[in-house]
Amino acid sequence: MFRVSATMFRKTCWSGVIGAWILAMLWGNAAAQADDAEPIRPYSKNPHYWQYKGKPVLLLGGSWQDNLFNHPKALERHLDVMKSVGANYVRNVMSHRNVGNVFAYEQVDGKFDLDRWNDEYWRRFENFLKLTHERDIIVQIEIWATWDHYEDHQSLGGWSKHPFNPANNSTYTAEESGLPTQVTYAPRSEPTEHAFFRSVPGLASNTLVLRYQQAFVDKLLSYSLAYPHVLYCMNNETGERVEWGDYWARYVRRRAEAAGAEVYITDMRRSENVRSKDHAHIFDRPDLYTFVDISQNNAWAGLGQKHYDNILYVREHLAKQPRPINNNKNYGAARHGEEESVARFCRIVFAGCAGVRFHRPHPREDPEAHEAATDFGLGLSPRAQAIIASMREIANAIEFVQMKPRNDLLDDRSPNEAYCLAEPGRQYAVYFPDGGQVKLDVSEAKGPLQVRWLNINRSTWQPPQTVTGGGTLELKAPGQGHWAVLVLAR
Repeated sequence: MFRVSATMFRKTCWSGVIGAWILAMLWGNAAAQADDAEPIRPYSKNPHYWQYKGKPVLLLGGSWQDNLFNHPKALERHLDVMKSVGANYVRNVMSHRNVGNVFAYEQVDGKFDLDRWNDEYWRRFENFLKLTHERDIIVQIEIWATWDHYEDHQSLGGWSKHPFNPANNSTYTAEESGLPTQVTYAPRSEPTEHAFFRSVPGLASNTLVLRYQQAFVDKLLSYSLAYPHVLYCMNNETGERVEWGDYWARYVRRRAEAAGAEVYITDMRRSENVRSKDHAHIFDRPDLYTFVDISQNNAWAGLGQKHYDNILYVREHLAKQPRPINNNKNYGAARHGEEESVARFCRIVFAGCAGVRFHRPHPREDPEAHEAATDFGLGLSPRAQAIIASMREIANAIEFVQMKPRNDLLDDRSPNEAYCLAEPGRQYAVYFPDGGQVKLDVSEAKGPLQVRWLNINRSTWQPPQTVTGGGTLELKAPGQGHWAVLVLAR
């Protein structure tokens, strides 16, 4: 792809008009080498879901790392495994927290130079975009890797190691930048005093730091805007002032518009309460945030029936201007047990969300051990592969974009016993987290119906049965564990 020199980019990305012209050049030249497929965007007939290349698509994913681009070893094989089980959705945080990762800037005499890019970092990023594009795997980029800016985290993460820390670079001092040299606390659900997140107009208006922040975002966009399969999230679970995320959402949109690119943007709040004011800020700004991500509902706040009810609350909040609801992180066994992690993944689909991904397990330096782990998230472990494959089987067997969450069609149902998606009269899908028996109202389906049971743990179908519609259908799961049943008009 066409690229400007590092010197030319530095000179242009800090001036709005010329920087926009350069991004337009980058887009035009790069797009000529990528296909001209329609980009990822909300589905025109049902904006609760996505469409890609003009067709509706359900995003399902699981991967072994948050920052896949910075783990080039065996990356292509990992993406091929994803593709083989029907996964088409990855998270990519622009972070540098693990052994073998590289930083975005060059080091000279032990200090980072914020005016000199590390070409290897950006080569890895471009390679990742290319490989995922070739496989139709949608990438959700989180621009600001918040955990890399606070207390030390994993091998290389944390402010003590970050290039923007004035103690680590030769570009500015603590006095010149107003940035701290030590941050000893973790990200919070409420704003902190961290000056890095106060640089934007309306807060501290720190033009020196903001200039380098803009340069980083411009450099990222010079690669990503060339591709049609990218979604943009401003932060990883931030609790900082909403003005910070708003600024970057507007900035990315302006840059994309200048480059003639179509982008969809969200921000991920750290609060686990999706009914909180900072989440409402995202929900209530469809002009700025064109999809939502409620990953933190999959942490401690949402279990069982409450987890599902929280999602329906968000759907109702968005009802006047529906948008896709993504869940880029679904936490794992270390928090609530592996079965709850599987149940959440399935409930998310049956609550009518647009995307869900198994969070990565707790990082291990050995890739093989990490890929098989399931503690902090099921990642792309064998268990995760089976669940993803099952949800893809269901999505391929129904027209999910025509269906809505319809638990009101279930009778004799206990909390968390079963969940229903339906297009009454035509197609019904019911999920059982752990066996169970309910009654399904199929009164609007007058003719014969085909009933098919799927063992979700094994991704295997039982032989189909034919029943008569027009009344109530007794549904009893064939056993304990995770099951789904499809009831389809013939």
